[in-house]
Amino acid sequence: MILFPAIDLKDGQCVRLEQGDMARATVFNNDPGAQANAFAAQGFSHLHIVDLDGAFAGASVNRQAVASIVKACQAANVTTQLGGGIRSLENIEAWLAAGIDRVILGTVAQRDPDLVRQACRQFAGRIIVGIDARAGFVAVEGWAEATEITAIDLAQQFEDAGVTAIIYTDIDRDGLLKGVNIEATQKLAASMSVPVIASGGLAGLDDVKALLALEDSGIIGAISGRALYDGRLDTAAALALDGGR
Repeated sequence: MILFPAIDLKDGQCVRLEQGDMARATVFNNDPGAQANAFAAQGFSHLHIVDLDGAFAGASVNRQAVASIVKACQAANVTTQLGGGIRSLENIEAWLAAGIDRVILGTVAQRDPDLVRQACRQFAGRIIVGIDARAGFVAVEGWAEATEITAIDLAQQFEDAGVTAIIYTDIDRDGLLKGVNIEATQKLAASMSVPVIASGGLAGLDDVKALLALEDSGIIGAISGRALYDGRLDTAAALALDGGR
């Protein structure tokens, strides 16, 4: 199982939100490139990046910050995935050309599923779908807008699309260190063959152990933010659980 440290970008800074609320942001680092270097030095092989401003604006915003992260990750051979406001084939292509390894499509996956399928054909192996849910129902536009479609129903639309993975985020737990929603994540993974990455609420080593035990069910990774920044998650112990990945 892959453990993805998260860098969420707001106004060019590394922040963590509580339940996706931009007004409840804590700044953890003013230098995103330095933060990426720090995660690489700790031994992480992958990095999860979200342009929060872009998610609300519907277009990429924190380009300079992302560029600094990419530079650090390429030097350390760390695989990157980026989401937030990426809603066109042109934007996907631009980010891949800029050095991002995989692009995460969130709002556009609900708004325009055909674009996701086209992107998977054009950029095989480099497209991830991000599904953010509150009480099981998908939320879009930076989590500000609720929909009437369930996370499972949306995920199953991409069963045969060629999506590399589904990132499932429980908004109600995100940034609150309440623990990953194991039950909902496992249920989503069991509903399809596409690998699932868990997100939202990871609180410590027990969450990593619980998810690792479910790896055979299709949960291939977990994203951690505040628990890493706060030091609640022992990085060395977490990475050692899965052979250093």
